[in-house]
Amino acid sequence: MPVGGTWLGALRDRVRALVPGRMRVPLWYTPEYRLPIPSLEALHGTEPRRADLAVWYLVEEGIARDSDLRTPGRADYDALARVHDAAYLESLTQADALARIFVVTPGEIVVDEVLRTLRLATGGTIAAAEAARAASGPAFNFFGGFHHAGPALGGGMCALNDVAIAIAEVRAHGFRGQVVVLDLDAHPPDGLAACLSSDAKVRIGSISGSDWGPLPGQVDETLLVGATDAQYLAALMALLGRMPRPELVFVLAGGDVLHGDRLGRLSLTIEGVRERDLLVAAWTRNIATVWLPAGGYSDRSWKVVAGTYLAVALGSRQPVKDRDPLMSRYAAIARGLSPSRLSGADDDSMADVEAGLFGGPEPTPRLLGYYTNEGLEYALTRFGFFQHLGRLGYTDLHVVTYPPDDVGQRTNITGVASDVRHLLVDLIASRGVADGAPSLVVHWLSLRNPRAVFSSARPALPGQVVPGLGLARDLGQLLGRMADRLGLPSVSLRPSWFHTAFAARQHFRFVDPARQARFVDLIDDLRAFPLADVTRALAEGRVRLNGAPYEWEPELMIYRPDQPPPDLLPTVAHPSFTIVPGEPAPS
Repeated sequence: MPVGGTWLGALRDRVRALVPGRMRVPLWYTPEYRLPIPSLEALHGTEPRRADLAVWYLVEEGIARDSDLRTPGRADYDALARVHDAAYLESLTQADALARIFVVTPGEIVVDEVLRTLRLATGGTIAAAEAARAASGPAFNFFGGFHHAGPALGGGMCALNDVAIAIAEVRAHGFRGQVVVLDLDAHPPDGLAACLSSDAKVRIGSISGSDWGPLPGQVDETLLVGATDAQYLAALMALLGRMPRPELVFVLAGGDVLHGDRLGRLSLTIEGVRERDLLVAAWTRNIATVWLPAGGYSDRSWKVVAGTYLAVALGSRQPVKDRDPLMSRYAAIARGLSPSRLSGADDDSMADVEAGLFGGPEPTPRLLGYYTNEGLEYALTRFGFFQHLGRLGYTDLHVVTYPPDDVGQRTNITGVASDVRHLLVDLIASRGVADGAPSLVVHWLSLRNPRAVFSSARPALPGQVVPGLGLARDLGQLLGRMADRLGLPSVSLRPSWFHTAFAARQHFRFVDPARQARFVDLIDDLRAFPLADVTRALAEGRVRLNGAPYEWEPELMIYRPDQPPPDLLPTVAHPSFTIVPGEPAPS
């Protein structure tokens, strides 16, 4: 056989022959695709900025052009009602219903904002279907594929079935052709099957890693628990051979098929996922096709989305580069900020002079001797931090900086919810030394979401007083930009808890290489457990390293903004971390 005599090599030859060169593929995206539910990442491994990261990467690389980007409009009620029951749609206006679907506490749900994101995503799928039909080619929506939502019931983090709604919409405008839905998410298309059961000209082909029970006859389901690349691609070839010739295709190109995904139960490599996408792109050539990202519950899920676009637009196996688009994005925004607005140099210079000459009030403290409160508010707005706090339900946002003391300097961000002003961010930082070099030293950092409450399903993490904001990664980047502007080569901290280090892992690494290796191995060995379970097990003395009790090591971590993010791959021959079930170990 070609390419080393392997079946996979033969498949690659076939795909290489069929996939065209560069195509102009429109994509639908808005920053509001980021769901305003803070705990999704910690509880489910969801990357809340998946669409952001993929789009930023593709634009920065010149793969997607500004002219390819489309802004979705919200799907209107009539479109939703073609698929979903009126009583069910009414229930989605209640926080309890949305909280059940997303498996979070109701206090985290800002109903209008969550529904806005879902309706925008559904509008993007509808618009992509219309564009794909007009061009007889591919279109991409960067948030969608909510295949678990049924006519009267949501679940599995799917509240609206955007695919079924888009099909109903094109049907309402006269389309009568054959539709194929290729559900290549790692989970079965239960909601899709229920929503589309009355449409005789829809066929659903699915490859899943989980068995959720029998599905209707219109679903061609292949169950492949733990499948590797070759097994999966062989099944996909067979599945495509069984599908009818379509006039419109929806592809749910799930990222949860990756090995190591917390919820997927499949074992594809990222290269294998690209082969999947290239094969489907070849099969759908010159056919109206809507590509959707569906599920993905790992740090690499955004790379799958970007890679799918590379496969569809370029027919390319070019790897997605190992860099953090959030870092590049924040660095670009920082370069455009006005130094005088950050430091208040123009506004406060006369006030400082007057205070010195005439004994007036002391000038307002500047954070680290540079940033005014107004300057920080200006920066937080430009970075989108304040806008996201607004989507979480907080208004009238303010920054207050206090004079430094013997430990460091405190800065607070506060906001109003239900007529009460709440503390949202509490930071104590100073200029110092870490690993033998100047550093912005973080002595204390607390991100607080007082609107949310703990429950039996979501108890407090060690050290938590109220639930978090889900913005640790964003704030880490903000601190990195601050350090860079102040001429400090690093940001440093000593994480007291595993969940603190986990939230910082995208940018920070332990200074001691052996400690970093143990941290990465700990993440890898216990990736099947939710973050909350791991951090509680560590706090309760229920984690074992090679059978012996393991205590969390709060050693120095450093983020150097001028260096690439840390390697998050486990060591080749790594130790074994396990969790002992049961009650906390005696002290």
